[in-house]
Amino acid sequence: MTNFSKTQTLIEQMVSQHVVPGVSFAFITDSQAQLHYQGQSQWVPTEKPLKPDQYYDMASLTKVMTTTLMILKLINAKQLSLQTPIQQFLPEFQDDRVTVQHLLTHTSGIAGYIPHRNELPAPQLKAALLQLPVGPGFEREVKYTDIGLIFLGFIIEAIYQQPVQQVLTDQVLKPLGLAQSTFTPDKAQTIPTVYDPKTGLLQGVVHDPKARILGIHCASAGLFSTLPDTVKFARYMLGQYVPETAPVDQHVLADLYQNYSNLPDQPRSLGWDLRQGFGDQHWLLYHTGYTGTFMALDRQNQNAMIVLTNRIHPTGHNETFLQRRDEIVAAFAQESI
Repeated sequence: MTNFSKTQTLIEQMVSQHVVPGVSFAFITDSQAQLHYQGQSQWVPTEKPLKPDQYYDMASLTKVMTTTLMILKLINAKQLSLQTPIQQFLPEFQDDRVTVQHLLTHTSGIAGYIPHRNELPAPQLKAALLQLPVGPGFEREVKYTDIGLIFLGFIIEAIYQQPVQQVLTDQVLKPLGLAQSTFTPDKAQTIPTVYDPKTGLLQGVVHDPKARILGIHCASAGLFSTLPDTVKFARYMLGQYVPETAPVDQHVLADLYQNYSNLPDQPRSLGWDLRQGFGDQHWLLYHTGYTGTFMALDRQNQNAMIVLTNRIHPTGHNETFLQRRDEIVAAFAQESI
């Protein structure tokens, strides 16, 4: 079994050095999963211990755990292709150059300022997003944003004529047997994110403002999950867990370990970020969530790491965590041999 002692020490230090209240983390090696829980679930207004099976706001891990798989399923079923112009499904969008692949690789260049964005009701926010222009970064740079995956959610809704979170639940979460992954968690079972003295703890409600406004129509954030369920998802991505009803076959997942951005110095897979493994420089799939969640998958060596925290508790800003996260991912890549 691969030894992740250095990586584990770095993760545990985030708790002992009060970078985060607590951490639920797992290593998967040779089909075996080791799950660990350490620290507190919250510091304020009172300290509470961390328990197994509590729900985390997965933030942008929603993108890879649900939306990316759903788009791959539609591509597999020939209902979409990577080259499909998004205007075909979203006629309000003005630029006919932008394709599904641009959205998945964050190379669309779609950007712009939406006045009072966090105060708009859902229909107006959707309309404003679809009016955003394509900037000079089109096909020239990877710029990670939520917009691409929100748009892919709108495309899924156009195809299914249902709210995207319902489609993701029916077509991805249920077929994968992810019974502890949901867009409507039990508040009491959920680890809180930020604390505001006026409004109290944000708990069981998605932290991301756009996701809060769009609600059931948001495909970029909104998923809540537990460590055991996230481990199950990772094992599916590694090919160690293959339910008959899986949304896409393993050959589709194996094909993700390559650069789809067409930019050699800014590699991105479909939906996923890429990191290089140690030694032969093979690719690892990697993704993060703003709330303090991240995951790295090494299919070649059949290893994975999952780290779930609430790094924005209690106040939101936590630069130390971001630096530590980079060190942890680098250590995992080095020890995953």
